[in-house]
Amino acid sequence: MDPSRQAALDLLTAVRVRDAYANLALPSILRRYRLHDRDAALATELGYGTLRARGLLDAVIEACTDRPLIRVEPALLDALRLGAYQLLRTRIPAHAAVDTTVELVRGDAGSRAAGFVNAILRKVGERDEQAWVERLAPPADEDPVGHAAMAHAHPRWIAQSFADALGAPEELDAALAADDARPTVHLLARPGEITAAELALVTGGEEAPYSPYGVHLEPGGGDIAEIDAVAEGLAVVQDEGSQLMALALSRAALAGADTGRWLDLCAGPGGKAALLGGIAALDGASVDAVEVSEHRADLVRRATDGLPVTVHKADGRAAPLPEGTYDRVLVDAPCTGLGALRRRPEARWRRRPEDVSGLTKLQRELLTAALRHVRPGGVVAYVTCSPHLAETVGVLTGVLRRHPDVEQLDAREYLPDMPDLGAGPTVQLWPHRHGTDAMFLALLRRIA
Repeated sequence: MDPSRQAALDLLTAVRVRDAYANLALPSILRRYRLHDRDAALATELGYGTLRARGLLDAVIEACTDRPLIRVEPALLDALRLGAYQLLRTRIPAHAAVDTTVELVRGDAGSRAAGFVNAILRKVGERDEQAWVERLAPPADEDPVGHAAMAHAHPRWIAQSFADALGAPEELDAALAADDARPTVHLLARPGEITAAELALVTGGEEAPYSPYGVHLEPGGGDIAEIDAVAEGLAVVQDEGSQLMALALSRAALAGADTGRWLDLCAGPGGKAALLGGIAALDGASVDAVEVSEHRADLVRRATDGLPVTVHKADGRAAPLPEGTYDRVLVDAPCTGLGALRRRPEARWRRRPEDVSGLTKLQRELLTAALRHVRPGGVVAYVTCSPHLAETVGVLTGVLRRHPDVEQLDAREYLPDMPDLGAGPTVQLWPHRHGTDAMFLALLRRIA
């Protein structure tokens, strides 16, 4: 048995059977097989890569079999996907990709199933990825969105949402390619605990280009929790884009003095609350953090332990907190997460277009609540990890129409070192432009 490939296959099984999140399931799988360094990196690459490319892999596998995929045993389909990924998207020799996958199947399901998998994978290996895309994808000149969606393993509706938000058809291919690539690991050096320069030195990473608290590590290094600085609580995993959202709120210009009362209205699991709390500790401020889920509220408490953060278990739409008193309010709204698909490899195949409408209603209600809690002259940051126009400018436009007492600030001014931020006043970050998740930011200041 090859333990790295078995671990990758176990990850696919966990996602399929238990609806597990890959990033949460993988560390325990790596520990179970005692994988470290290169072996852990291989298991991670194979597992995450297979999950990320599932739509493309399924199209290729279906073209190589005489039955619809729904009639293929799910466990065999997982193995076929794992083998096809190695054939199409890695440098692993074809014979090794096929032979190791067949052996995994033979050990679990017997020789007949192994023969079926062997036959299909040998057909898959007759073409490289580009040749399969040219055969199976819509022609690029007739359907550029459909072609890019298959080429970069995205559901078409998500590719269309990227195209709509970009407003630049020539960028879609680059945006989806960056979203489909293995992402760099981003760490947050906790303010007051360690500097980014120190964290980069002890981890062998590089200081982030835009966040003063960010450090980038090369992907594939195994279990991030085993990094000493992370294990000791000096650093946490947090995308640089997420760091910048909290930083922009802390920098935004108020009308009147900052009295040091800040609010995070949707705080779970606690990443941005921890950064705001760290900045607040340096500035002499305090943060109220609201989270409706008890489990996620506990995560916020752990993430902000020792910081001037008070956690409230409540629905942010009706939090039992004073209105009209907070200087700075963060609404990191629950969303489809389309902007972080590169870090959540299974998510793109779980989300559905119909998910959007229910979330936009919640987003409008949370942003409206934030405007009740902020004082005149105070600032609200509306943040989503999704570029979908319905979740970003759609929500914003609807709320502003009902609130003539609110003005938009130009969010670009509070991210001064970043290029390609568009025409403003909102900011949409992109993996292909900025190396971050596709985060959206709007800054609103109450004027009455």
